[in-house]
Amino acid sequence: MIPRYSRPEMVSIWSPETKFRIWYEIEAHACDAQADLGVIPRENAEAVWKAKDVEFDVARIDEIEAVTKHDVIAFLTHLAEHIGSDEARFVHQGMTSSDVLDTTLNVQLVRAADILLADMDRVLAALKKRAFEHKDTVRIGRSHGIHAEPTTMGLTFARFYAEMDRGRARLVAAREEIATGAISGAVGTFANIDPHVEEHVCAKLGLKPEPISTQVIPRDRHAMFFATLGVIASSMENVAIEIRHMQRTEVLEAEEFFSPGQKGSSAMPHKRNPVLTENLTGLARLVRMAVVPAMENVALWHERDISHSSVERAIGPDATITLDFALNRLAGVIEKLVIYPENMLKNMNKFKGLVMSQRVLLALTQAGVSREDAYRLVQRNAMKVWEQGADFKTELLGDAEVTAALSPAEIEEKFDLGYHTKHVDTIFARVFGENGAH
Repeated sequence: MIPRYSRPEMVSIWSPETKFRIWYEIEAHACDAQADLGVIPRENAEAVWKAKDVEFDVARIDEIEAVTKHDVIAFLTHLAEHIGSDEARFVHQGMTSSDVLDTTLNVQLVRAADILLADMDRVLAALKKRAFEHKDTVRIGRSHGIHAEPTTMGLTFARFYAEMDRGRARLVAAREEIATGAISGAVGTFANIDPHVEEHVCAKLGLKPEPISTQVIPRDRHAMFFATLGVIASSMENVAIEIRHMQRTEVLEAEEFFSPGQKGSSAMPHKRNPVLTENLTGLARLVRMAVVPAMENVALWHERDISHSSVERAIGPDATITLDFALNRLAGVIEKLVIYPENMLKNMNKFKGLVMSQRVLLALTQAGVSREDAYRLVQRNAMKVWEQGADFKTELLGDAEVTAALSPAEIEEKFDLGYHTKHVDTIFARVFGENGAH
């Protein structure tokens, strides 16, 4: 991923230096297990650990690979240069390249998941804080982009919190599913290596042994992982889209923080654009771009092919680095989001009480008017608001058919905003727990 959308901690997981360090640890732990079994001499296993503080030379490994055309062999050759060819002769005993590559990839994905989980915790904390801050801040809810009925800004944040919390739970499950390793040798039969080696290596790396591998770890696990990242990215975009809408000039219910010295446009000095949330929409597309290739990687030929390899070399770093950056950007946007409650009320009242139409409809049916007639009466008056700029309550009070069923006091009561927010505490308790309403 390009540096513009990268954070150092996540990038380091995918560096060649980190990859070779994990390869080394797999080989060294495997040698220890082989020595435990008496398959190789203990002194040879101990000799491998002479390289534990070595900074592997990436350029040298690339140089060897240019000749061997095989990355794992190039690494093993370089390792032998450090510990001696005789000491290294039992390294990779009974193993195959996928034992190293697949186990390493899963170590990297687990580490990436841990960072992403911390990122999501920051997003969740920001959403929760803003939800409670604006629990009772009334704004208009919209369906199809059109005014519907009153809600609160706190419920908007709470909705996003609940969605992100589900995403976090999915990521925990995806991390658990991807945390397996395989040291099972060619075609996964353990013919040339004891299963104890796999168990030992996995324990050292914080993984579980893959129950059955076919020289490769099954790619349905990876498909699940990247699909989860894609869903999280979509939830992230869901938040970004709402903020982008709220920042529109004719809405202006909220906007991204505009810092001192910031410029919105090279041509128009007045501009304050939602650049961060627009950026998040684009980054979400990049993360989702990994999902379909990960799904297609599930179907491999027989016990092994490498059609998945080139894909994973790209989507592993790109998807995790991008999502890490994006989640932190999202958290920052939410933390600093500037909210305008006055504009929310102004927007809601733009059509002079029109958003209370359902309450009047229901009251008429409760008063004995058929639903069809009630709908006709309410819509007739509502259209005058749309088309003539009339006041909805005034029109209802002047409609003889309406006042035949409802008294002026009953009509007046239907315009109480508190009616729409009376269950906010109940919803908060559902989202945030029993103390969520307080």
